[in-house]
Amino acid sequence: MALRNIIRNPSRWLRVRSFATEAPKEGEMALTFAAGNKVFYDKIVVKQIDVPSFSGAFGILPKHVPTLAVLRPGVVTVLENDGKQTKIFVSSGTITVNDDSSVQVLAEEAHPLENLDRSAAQEALSKAQSELNSAANDKAKAEAAIAVEVAEEIVKAASA
Repeated sequence: MALRNIIRNPSRWLRVRSFATEAPKEGEMALTFAAGNKVFYDKIVVKQIDVPSFSGAFGILPKHVPTLAVLRPGVVTVLENDGKQTKIFVSSGTITVNDDSSVQVLAEEAHPLENLDRSAAQEALSKAQSELNSAANDKAKAEAAIAVEVAEEIVKAASA
């Protein structure tokens, strides 16, 4: 009998209770930005976010259309409410803009621009280019091409 009730009404048994979180106020945008190495923003209200994506770089303001995009290597720029601008290099990841104006940036790896070393990035680019030139198979070529793309973007970001 109990099994039949579960099968008939599974949603009743799958509900999860949790504490309510306060939604952003009208005209505000809450940002969560995290990577494997650090959480940069945790539901912090900001003015604007500029992101690099494979469909092109774009800016996000409150009331942005809901969006899901894949991040490409590049710089995410966050304009905070006090006018401070923070620039963070991301290697890859995803960006989600929700209909409540909350935004999640989940990066594979991310580092503030001030932590980037241009000479080390240039060395990594040279190494990746030589690996691309000497790649023996398609898999090695694809991996080296990705490494070249990321290294080129790090060199650009470190030079800015």
